[in-house]
Amino acid sequence: MKCDPSWDDLKVFLACARSLSFRSAAKTLGLTSSTVVRRIGALEEELGFTLFDRLPNGVQLTREGARLVSSANQIEQGAFDFQRRVETFDPQKRGIVKIAATEGIGSYWLMPRLIEFQRGNPMMVIDLRASEKTADVARMEADVAIQFEEPTNPSVMRRRLGSLHVYPYASRRYVDLYGAPEKIGEMTDHRLVDQVGPQLDEGAWPRYLGLSDIEGVIGIRTNSSAAHFYAIERGAGIGGLPTFASAVGANLIPIDIGIHHRVDIWMTYHPDARRTPRVATMIDWLISSFDPSKFPWFRDEFIHPSAFADFDSRNWEVNDVAGFAAAGFTKDLF
Repeated sequence: MKCDPSWDDLKVFLACARSLSFRSAAKTLGLTSSTVVRRIGALEEELGFTLFDRLPNGVQLTREGARLVSSANQIEQGAFDFQRRVETFDPQKRGIVKIAATEGIGSYWLMPRLIEFQRGNPMMVIDLRASEKTADVARMEADVAIQFEEPTNPSVMRRRLGSLHVYPYASRRYVDLYGAPEKIGEMTDHRLVDQVGPQLDEGAWPRYLGLSDIEGVIGIRTNSSAAHFYAIERGAGIGGLPTFASAVGANLIPIDIGIHHRVDIWMTYHPDARRTPRVATMIDWLISSFDPSKFPWFRDEFIHPSAFADFDSRNWEVNDVAGFAAAGFTKDLF
């Protein structure tokens, strides 16, 4: 019997094998669950054996299915390699560069600068995915990714770009209404704005405040960097923000109580990515966008936001940035 499964069917198989859930695989692939079930059933019929045991809470690979995963992975990598090499043939061709970045960095640091960058590179279509979820550059979920977690895949390139320093901030309105704590122990008398999600150290606040449980302190919790930033600027409470918030014009007050949190910023991409000129250009631009000699808040050593005035602000000024972030909408209100 001739068996010739399509690459689309193998993609469905791999997504199910990785998530062990037809529903999760459907979400990843942008399909309906019924479509995934139907296509796996058709693939099993074509192969002549069962790939997955259906369980109440998901699926489990059968012995035959598990034996096919490695081969399917090799086919997938071959398809990705083919696509990367084809894209190197015409450097003048209009094409997409996919960037994955954490939401805060993507929205508040990269996007204002990407606008000017794209104007200078009109043949490039920039697809910025701002999310705390890491992207797998080996599987072409992105051409290049900016993340907090150190890449562990030995088959991808990685580069440490610098440090992100997170510092407590509050709005002027909040300080006028409730005052500002002067030491860590006074934080329990204030309201905390907390952000949770992948790549974030959710134990940082309990650790710094010396509390086993911070539920009695939290006023608002969110998984969104944009909502987190906005809540702090609107006076919801005190929250941790990257110190570059002071450089992008946020009308916020640093809260000096001895709390400072530092995380590494990593860039990762596939070794073949630089063969595509537009991706190579983007990689070099991203490296320059985190240059600590120009942008002091990305240095490994902590520099207090009040000291940013001592540096050449022409390095980070962006034209027409007013109104970009919550700061632009609220600065005149408070």
